[in-house]
Amino acid sequence: MTPSQQTLIRESWAQVAPIADTAATIFYDRLFELDPSLRWLFSRTDMAGQRRNLMQTLAVVVASIDRLDAIVPAVEALGRRHAGYGVEAAHFETVGQALLDTLAIGLSEAFTTEVREAWATAYGILAGVMQSGADEIAA
Repeated sequence: MTPSQQTLIRESWAQVAPIADTAATIFYDRLFELDPSLRWLFSRTDMAGQRRNLMQTLAVVVASIDRLDAIVPAVEALGRRHAGYGVEAAHFETVGQALLDTLAIGLSEAFTTEVREAWATAYGILAGVMQSGADEIAA
């Protein structure tokens, strides 16, 4: 991840943070639109709390974007927890698409090609770490 991409993520997040609950609602609506079968993973979930957790997690990632290695253990643990919930490797692609779609809606014209690439890169890195953590459960 380049320093320029890190800056783009921080700057774009500053525009999303004030609309955090709306953005999280858009995210989950989009996630379930992309793959309705994922609803069952949240059948016993307090979605208001889940939306808060999502946005808090993203805030931590953004705050750590220039030192992602510092959050690797926490991201691996998140992957292990998600494996326990029934999350499968294929779901990561859907989640990534839902995230990018949410940012596109929330940022509108500020969601440039460069901003999209920065977020896609960051998500790819973190999804890989989460999958590694999830793979520990499967092994």
